[in-house]
Amino acid sequence: MTDLAHLRSDFPILSREMNGKPLVYLDSAATTQKPVQVLDAVDDYYRKHNANVHRGAYKLAEEATDLYEGARLKIARFINATTEREVVFTRSTTSAINHIGYGWGLYHLKPGDRIVLTHMEHHANVVPWQLITRHTGAELVYLPLTEDFMVDISRIGEVVDERAKIVSISGMSNVLGSFGPVAEAVAAAKAVGALTVVDGAQLIPHSAVDVQAMGADFVAFSAHKMLGPTGVGAMWGRMERLEEMEPAEGGGEMIRDVDFEASTWAEVPHKFEAGTPPIAQAIGFGAAVDYLSKVGMDEVRAHEIEITAYALEKLSEIPDLTIYGPMDPQKRGAAVSFTLADIHPHDLATILDQAGVAIRAGHHCAKPLMRVLGVPATARASFYVYNIPEEVDALVAALHEARRIFGVA
Repeated sequence: MTDLAHLRSDFPILSREMNGKPLVYLDSAATTQKPVQVLDAVDDYYRKHNANVHRGAYKLAEEATDLYEGARLKIARFINATTEREVVFTRSTTSAINHIGYGWGLYHLKPGDRIVLTHMEHHANVVPWQLITRHTGAELVYLPLTEDFMVDISRIGEVVDERAKIVSISGMSNVLGSFGPVAEAVAAAKAVGALTVVDGAQLIPHSAVDVQAMGADFVAFSAHKMLGPTGVGAMWGRMERLEEMEPAEGGGEMIRDVDFEASTWAEVPHKFEAGTPPIAQAIGFGAAVDYLSKVGMDEVRAHEIEITAYALEKLSEIPDLTIYGPMDPQKRGAAVSFTLADIHPHDLATILDQAGVAIRAGHHCAKPLMRVLGVPATARASFYVYNIPEEVDALVAALHEARRIFGVA
């Protein structure tokens, strides 16, 4: 198992105090903390190798390009892509899904076509498709949830038929922690010739993923949710899909040729990377992948099952607390949403902050899901590889204090 005591020492911010108490960081579904190995990689680039990539005919620019493309190769190996050319750097998961929508959907969808989503998607996998339907006349249809907060895959035949052209599904809900039925969705989509997109923002950081085995056409994910810097993500796509896509953004070095009337594009993946890319962030992304690979993704997943099981057990013992998500840690990831009596989640988060416990409160960029759950907002504690059981205990103690402060009987 992972040596957590040693691992936590890699994260300088975890030694901070907050409001006079040791920081208990339980908001990794929003963004993770960064180990010194990632911080050093970004710092090293700026101190020793800072130059633009793919355009300088001098040594420093060659070094920067090598580091940037080296990060692409690391990420490709991390997800078992066929080639690093299938990995496109984007700003984020949201940006990646927009690239797919505007680069593929805009050119292949027509009125009457369906884009299939689920009720547990966050805004990044809803709003881009809503925009695409305005341009194409395609319609959105949704798979509902079961009573135990899983996607109701038994109803997939009702929505994935010959009209379905895209099935875009979350690999793991950022609210419920539920895993998406990716294998079933991919199989159903393939049966009718539909394209499959997996929103991997919460999946890739927490489980070993083999994109070739997964069978989807695209997977989108972000660096900052897996120990890497903000401002960079990845769009993995099957080469044949990337080849048939148009770029969603233009400018910079994404061209093969330009004249005053028209342009032609560079080869994949560079045709999708307009302008100066997030060079330092991509290099930090590669360092984050190195770090997770060294820990081992099976170890990451095993640790999260263990700490999520502990959190579910302890939270379930708090009177008046409602958990939204499956209770089986094998069926979920480490994001645990809850409400406590009639205390507004924002008030709850403020009380917890006084105890040094940082959680997320609100709609979690999933307002349609909040309506399905019948609540305006939830509190959410989310865990990652650096969290320990004592931090769950601190969360529970702070929630009991919140009950006392608000006079919950």
